[in-house]
Amino acid sequence: MTSLAEQRCKPCEGGVAPLTLDEAQALMKQVSGDWQLAADGKSIRAEWKFRNFYHTMSFVNAVAHIANAEDHHPDMEVGYGYCRLNFNTHAIGGLSQNDFICAAKVDALPRT
Repeated sequence: MTSLAEQRCKPCEGGVAPLTLDEAQALMKQVSGDWQLAADGKSIRAEWKFRNFYHTMSFVNAVAHIANAEDHHPDMEVGYGYCRLNFNTHAIGGLSQNDFICAAKVDALPRT
């Protein structure tokens, strides 16, 4: 089985059902414990703290690179020493496997 981090996002313009809560919970087991599944099962969210702005922005830029390469973009909250990411698939109003692929790729980034 190919890990999520090794997979590529598939274009999603709608017309498919979002993951069920059970499907999302199963995929949560394949990403780090940093990620939290929303109570309604429609998004995943994580937050990281960094020692300074430089390290925060290095992480944010790496996430932006992943998002552009996968053509799947999170909502981001960024400030001095922190970054919060929220993934969902806007076109379907919930989660798709793309959200978990990107979360796994973010998990693989170094944190300093």
